[in-house]
Amino acid sequence: MSANAGDPVPPLDGSAAEPSVPNAVARPGRPTLLSIAGAVILAAVCLAAIVFLPPIVAGGVLLLVSALYVFRILVFRWTSMLLLLCAVIMFIPIRRYELPIPLSFALEPYRVAIGLLILAVALAVNLSPAFRWRRVAFGWAFAIFLATQAFSIVANGPSLVEGHLDASAMSNLIQLIFLSSVFFIVRQLLTSERVVQLFLVFITWAGVIVGFFAIIERFVHVNVFLLLGHVLPLTLINDTSGASLRAGANRSFGSAQHPIALSVALGMIIPIALYLAAHGTRPRNSISRRILYATGIALMLGGILCTVSRTGIVMLGIMFLVALILRPRLGAVLFAFTFPIAVLVGLVVPKLVNSTIGTLFNINTLIASQFSNPGYRGQGRLADLGPAFATFVQTPFFGSGIGSRVVVGPVANSNILDNQWLGTLLDAGALGVIGLAVFLLIPIIRLIVFAFRTRLGDKYASLALAVSISVIGYAVAMFFYDAFSFMQTFLILMMLLAVGAWLLTEAGANQDSETPASASDAQPASAVSP
Repeated sequence: MSANAGDPVPPLDGSAAEPSVPNAVARPGRPTLLSIAGAVILAAVCLAAIVFLPPIVAGGVLLLVSALYVFRILVFRWTSMLLLLCAVIMFIPIRRYELPIPLSFALEPYRVAIGLLILAVALAVNLSPAFRWRRVAFGWAFAIFLATQAFSIVANGPSLVEGHLDASAMSNLIQLIFLSSVFFIVRQLLTSERVVQLFLVFITWAGVIVGFFAIIERFVHVNVFLLLGHVLPLTLINDTSGASLRAGANRSFGSAQHPIALSVALGMIIPIALYLAAHGTRPRNSISRRILYATGIALMLGGILCTVSRTGIVMLGIMFLVALILRPRLGAVLFAFTFPIAVLVGLVVPKLVNSTIGTLFNINTLIASQFSNPGYRGQGRLADLGPAFATFVQTPFFGSGIGSRVVVGPVANSNILDNQWLGTLLDAGALGVIGLAVFLLIPIIRLIVFAFRTRLGDKYASLALAVSISVIGYAVAMFFYDAFSFMQTFLILMMLLAVGAWLLTEAGANQDSETPASASDAQPASAVSP
């Protein structure tokens, strides 16, 4: 039964569709703390729009607020907000757009989406008896990682202040904590197996769409993701899509900050697509499902090739080897599944394949390229090693403090390393690298152990392997680019780790029967089935 705009939202007792957020709703005529807070927030938004914004922008804000109210039952659902967060991360390029609101900093869409979800989850946890905090499985790994990064600031406090880098250090730490919060948010919103499946399907096909338009970008030289400002209330603040050339043309940026980051993002999603090809629920016919996802994987592989990034290819190769070692039969299946796709892509774009993959087999040329431009900030990765280790021995345990190395702008004081592991070694020292290793290895180990020991069935074991292989791919790629500077890939990592945490804590539970503890996501099956 559809709800009218004036109807009260039903109580969250598992007997009705998922209500708007926050969940606790009083009986009609009995205003609650949440309804009062909502009225105050609505009034504040309207007043701020009228006072501080230009008339056209203010009108747009008020129209948006009105639309959100009219469609609140559809929009303000935990699952809807989870998918909206995923869409913002996947489709709106970070560091490219801001909302047209005059502030002293760029109000980027991803910041708004994450901030609003933090607020919504915090309110629900504290005010809604039906919303409980769910186990996160990797919480202490996050704590160790963030603590080691923070300690590098404490240990280098005087030198950071003396060099006027204390603000940069704190900004980097706050940004890292803010981005890491996505793991905890997404974990709280993965309330059932159906939601997990829907999320996996959504992020996979988002990756397919990004891969498709990356191919289009390579050949028509138009990045459709930089045209979003024509259809959304966004202001383009940075357009560097034509700044990277290789193989005789512009490299594809897609929705990422850099071609390397795009190749890593798509590479992390491919294991999830392979999992869905085997265990997805739609299409029901297994042959049709495999053909559909094979097409999607082909588009993502094509997108990776259009970045002309060797990092993405190395990452895929390592991920395949890991799958072959952990499950030789699975590795053989993956080879049979992906080899025809690779051959087809090679026939369609042979120059791209040669520029991306062929150079990996020319060892002398490859090594020479990594020693290029010695003495410059953008010198090759191997040329960075000598100066970097000479700096490391000066502060080996705690580094120079995260945020102390500035690689762009008029106050740049360090080389661009293109190696997050090496960057962390210089910033946070040996202790920081240990924290980073704990942060990545603990989830990988726990998921692999789960995959081999679980009695829940091959579906859950395969998903655990898919997530762990994606995390391994990210950890490998970190040797070849400044991973934490490219937020989209880090946020994808956070979302996939949240899926892994769900596997370790709730997989196999009776997710279809929504109890009050998990009823915050109760909704008709047709609304969540992928």
